[in-house]
Amino acid sequence: MKKIMYCSIFLLMSCAPLIAQAQDNAFVRDYVERLENSRKYLLLVAEQMPEAQYNFKPTPESLSFAENLMHIGFAMDWHSQSLLGGREARTWATDTVFKVADKSKAEMIALIDKTFEQALSLLQEFDVKQLEDRLDYFGLDRTKRQIFMLLADHITHHRGQMLVSLRLNGIVPPRYVLYQ
Repeated sequence: MKKIMYCSIFLLMSCAPLIAQAQDNAFVRDYVERLENSRKYLLLVAEQMPEAQYNFKPTPESLSFAENLMHIGFAMDWHSQSLLGGREARTWATDTVFKVADKSKAEMIALIDKTFEQALSLLQEFDVKQLEDRLDYFGLDRTKRQIFMLLADHITHHRGQMLVSLRLNGIVPPRYVLYQ
């Protein structure tokens, strides 16, 4: 029992500098704040749309409100857990976790919230020495720092489409809050 306790203490102590390093890095600290604000705002947007309108599409070619929400979740999972965290990537064509299917509004909102939580957790423990590591992003050479920024842009892009869907349904979106 003592061996397990000492090993646990050693493990925590050896990881503490890495966790502290991520929290002390200005880029990661600012990004975590931005992602948390983005989470809050997206959840407000998702709550505003009545469940009966979750399948609304502004045009036949557009993603529905629900599809935009789940697409944000898929992309957040892929960018954070796979590109930045090293987990094997899900495939959009075969993924079932982030497909709308028969998910209720409450289930989709819970999944998005959980996905944000997982991304935030990964970021708070991210080894900042990897920020300048390079990887292939759809044939483009990008740093992991750029992947963080691409993820934020992607969330904003699809959330903007969701805001248009709210307006087209006569719903006033939640007030925009800076820095998200």
